[in-house]
Amino acid sequence: MDLAGYIRNVPDFPVPGIQFKDISPLLADPTAFREAVERLAEPFRDAGIDRVAGIEARGFLFAAGVALELGAGLVMVRKPGKLPATTVAMPYALEYGKDAVEVHEDAVQAGDRVLIVDDLVATGGTLRAARLLMERLGAEVAGISLLIELEELDGLGQLEGVTCHSVLRL
Repeated sequence: MDLAGYIRNVPDFPVPGIQFKDISPLLADPTAFREAVERLAEPFRDAGIDRVAGIEARGFLFAAGVALELGAGLVMVRKPGKLPATTVAMPYALEYGKDAVEVHEDAVQAGDRVLIVDDLVATGGTLRAARLLMERLGAEVAGISLLIELEELDGLGQLEGVTCHSVLRL
C-alpha cells in the first residue's frame, strides 16, 4: 500500500515557508491507518519493548496503536502544563521556534525499554528532547519509529546511537 498517497501537503502552515504534512487523509482511511501502525511496530516486535512513548499530539495517535501491537504500556510526552502529576521537562528548539516536552516523573522505570513514536521528524529537536527525557528517567531508548522522515532536514542526525525506523521518507 502506498501510504505516501494519503499524506496531504499544506504550504505555509503553521508559518510561511513550512510545508505541513497533513496526516488526516491517512487517519480517515481505516486500512491505511492500520497499515501505518503495523509498519511502525514491525521492526520492534521482538525488541522487548516495555513502553511506547508518543509525542504530542499527532504522535499519540500512532503510539497508542503501536503500544497495543507490541503489548506495551503507553507514555504521553506532552507540552508543558498538560499533565496533572509531578513532571520532568526537557526544552528543545523547533525549526520555527522553541518549546519543551514533559512526562510524569513515574512514566517509566529505570531499565524500561522504550520505543519513541511520532508522526514526523523534521529537524529532530522534539525527538532528541523526548529521548533525553526517557534516559534522564533511567529508561533505555530501544528505538524510534516515525511515520514520516523529512530527509532533507536530516533530523535523525541528532539521534545517533539509537535505532531509527521511518515508514516514509519524503
